[in-house]
Amino acid sequence: MSNLQQPLPDGRGPDAALCGTGGGAVARIALVVLVVSLAAHFCHVRAVWVDEAYSMAAAQRVAAGEVLYRDIWFDKPPLYAWICLAWGAAPGWPLRVAGAVFVALNCWLAGMAAGRLFGEREARAAALLLGFFLTFGFAAAVLPLAPDMLTIPFALAFVWLAAARRPFWAGMAAGAALLANAKALFLLPVALLWVGQDWPLALAGYLCAPAGGAILLAAQGALGAHWQQVWKWGFEYSRDTFLRNPLQEGLRRTGNWLGFHAALAVPAAVYWWRERDRRAGLMAIWLIAAMASVAAGWRFFPRYYLVPTPVLALAAARGIALIKARTRLVLLTLALALPAARFGPAYFTAARDAIAGTHRISDLAMYEDSLAAARLLQTLARPGDTLLVWGYRPELNVLARMPAASRFLDSQPLTGVLADRHLTRSDATFPALAEKNRRELARTKPTFVVDGLGVYNPALAIGRFPDLAEWFRQYRLVGRTEGCLIYERRG
Repeated sequence: MSNLQQPLPDGRGPDAALCGTGGGAVARIALVVLVVSLAAHFCHVRAVWVDEAYSMAAAQRVAAGEVLYRDIWFDKPPLYAWICLAWGAAPGWPLRVAGAVFVALNCWLAGMAAGRLFGEREARAAALLLGFFLTFGFAAAVLPLAPDMLTIPFALAFVWLAAARRPFWAGMAAGAALLANAKALFLLPVALLWVGQDWPLALAGYLCAPAGGAILLAAQGALGAHWQQVWKWGFEYSRDTFLRNPLQEGLRRTGNWLGFHAALAVPAAVYWWRERDRRAGLMAIWLIAAMASVAAGWRFFPRYYLVPTPVLALAAARGIALIKARTRLVLLTLALALPAARFGPAYFTAARDAIAGTHRISDLAMYEDSLAAARLLQTLARPGDTLLVWGYRPELNVLARMPAASRFLDSQPLTGVLADRHLTRSDATFPALAEKNRRELARTKPTFVVDGLGVYNPALAIGRFPDLAEWFRQYRLVGRTEGCLIYERRG
């Protein structure tokens, strides 16, 4: 019998296993994290980051009665859009409250998982560490509830349930992550190994959640389109990286990330060095799977490293308990000071900009331009007018709140050029599919077309595609911003 399967020390049965230890302390820490996270998120209350705009633009159309994949081209798993329905897919304070609650939920889950695995001291440490690094460990642009962020609660719930000897429900938590992130496939081997001889139950649970999603999509007539847009598109996307030397770049970025997260990496290393039992082995397997998901696609974007953050937080919580108190204090003070100094001032800058009604953060320059374009559209549009956004500018759809004229939220499926390079390059990953989609677009009649790409990359301007030339002659330029050209249909 492994240490994960031993009876609880106080003789409690399996039904009490979910409680773990330190539940009350973890709940109090989660409440503190919620307050701090609300303050941090509200610094961005006037901004809409592009990753959250994409999901909200799709969710707004779902709320209007359309169906993902069938009526809306959406290349991400459905939960990424569905979760926005919880606050009406509205920007502003509802979005920021949702983000803060999500961070607090993750801290609570981390504490409960660590408490069940190790003990009350580790539960408190895990909750605090994860709360800190979901606030100060990443650039503000990865705060949105995008697929990598959405994977965290499912992974933590899986570990908590597996440690509490609930193999079916643990498998279901891991499988449900597929509804948020296709990279949750990497959780499957972890789930099967973690529960040992109960792996058939874990496998059954893992398959249940995506099967339920597939049944729903099939009932909506969207299952085939989901396969094409999420899985086939995603597979080709992962094969076509823009990095010239992805392995070298991946090693460099991973080393930088580990150094910046030394408060997690060093205690975690201490844990794996001092405790080499089955539990430590399973935690190591989880970390390997998480890092494999980071490497998938050979891009190594900062937001990808959200996936290994929870396993490092749990391992670090145990490692901290193994370090002498004085050494622990010095280590944490030095290691936490760097990320706090790096990202703390950015929140004050964002808050000052929010009060002033402007944004000086460079990452929000394109959002400011989209905001100007949306305001100009509102002066031109009449009730019933429709909109097509050309380029990857989903915030324009959110801000303009105009009915869509086609299935397409952005121009990636229309040019075949991925958004990670389309501002500077024009090599298409999906030329045949893009040509087919442009033929579909030419049968639509949007009232307004906003080209948010051609100013940056003239080779991909909407007027440069021969198979759209006749269709585009129906439009005339009626306005422009620094980065957008606004066209209106003649007559």
